[in-house]
Amino acid sequence: MKKIIMLFAAVAILGVTGCSSLGVQPWERDLLATDEMSLSAGATDLALDDHIYFSKEGTSGGRGFAGGGCGCN
Repeated sequence: MKKIIMLFAAVAILGVTGCSSLGVQPWERDLLATDEMSLSAGATDLALDDHIYFSKEGTSGGRGFAGGGCGCN
């Protein structure tokens, strides 16, 4: 019985400390700012996204805004 309690305590401690380091530290942000880590894969993908946005919204540019043309974000 004591081994089961110790095992449960160990699992609980590992579960609590498993998510203790969420987020990016300031000194790690330079690694995430490289071109390889960008969300857009390339110029072709951006052109395709612009075409789809233009077809749906009837306007061009403004790729950084979320939501639809109906005003519902």
